[in-house]
Amino acid sequence: MTAGFSMRPAGAVQEPELLPDDARIDLNADEAAARARAVLADFDRDTVGLTAVKRRLAEIAALLLVSRARTRFGLSASKPSLHMSFTGGPGTGKTTVAMRIAEMLHALGYLRTPRVVAVTRDDLVGQFIGHTAPKTKEAIARAAGGVLFIDEAYYLHRPENERDYGQEAIEILLQEMESERGSLVVVFAGYADRMEKFLSSNPGLSSRVAHHIRFDDYNHDELVRIAELMLARDSYSFTADARAAFDSYVDLRMAMPRFANARSIRNALERCRLRQAIRLAALSEPIGLAELTTLTAADVRGSSVFAQAG
Repeated sequence: MTAGFSMRPAGAVQEPELLPDDARIDLNADEAAARARAVLADFDRDTVGLTAVKRRLAEIAALLLVSRARTRFGLSASKPSLHMSFTGGPGTGKTTVAMRIAEMLHALGYLRTPRVVAVTRDDLVGQFIGHTAPKTKEAIARAAGGVLFIDEAYYLHRPENERDYGQEAIEILLQEMESERGSLVVVFAGYADRMEKFLSSNPGLSSRVAHHIRFDDYNHDELVRIAELMLARDSYSFTADARAAFDSYVDLRMAMPRFANARSIRNALERCRLRQAIRLAALSEPIGLAELTTLTAADVRGSSVFAQAG
């Protein structure tokens, strides 16, 4: 006998009937599996690179599918801890991946909601005695059933300041990460070197983070492809000359300080669009769809990056 199995609506009390020992389960027939595959397929289509990240998400989905199947036979299948650390430079997609993970875990029944609550130190740590606990607990309450994404998490730990309240926030997080491990996912994110020091400074924290996911910087070709995807989503495109100019822009910008991967690319495109708008507004003749949706080489080369490199 082969059985598929479906996720019951939120709030349903009745559990699926246990299967006999000789039953067979088709994991691909699971409705939740189909929803999770759709999330992963959309993620793959809408993003560039991130091969290792995508592989880890597929592994987590497989783990949860097998866990769901085990419950159908009455086997022990306690929810695995899925607290994570994301390490990488700015603009490498950490927040985007957190949102996709929330969608996938919700589809698989691990989380009640696909909600992601993004916070920083200022949202968790108070300025005086008695202020930190309610701030941290309020953030956790907002993320309950979903994902709590803590950006630049290492700023919670300031050992040089003995009066700092960051440690109190960490201790509360540790308690909730353990007690709510099956209904809350906490993601600590930041630069790799600082995150390594932060996690190693607290063995209790390190032991509760089950998945460490590294986000590599994008290479030149990936960044250009990201730019084209961003433009396409907003109904813009480069002319051939503009595409060549943007190739040169990316090379120059990557070599400059404070380059932030996809974030810098998005900012560059916004400035290209601004220069296009100024150019079109100055015309004394009617314009059509082609002009409104096309970025020219002049729109790209108007960037100060070219002047600085010259």
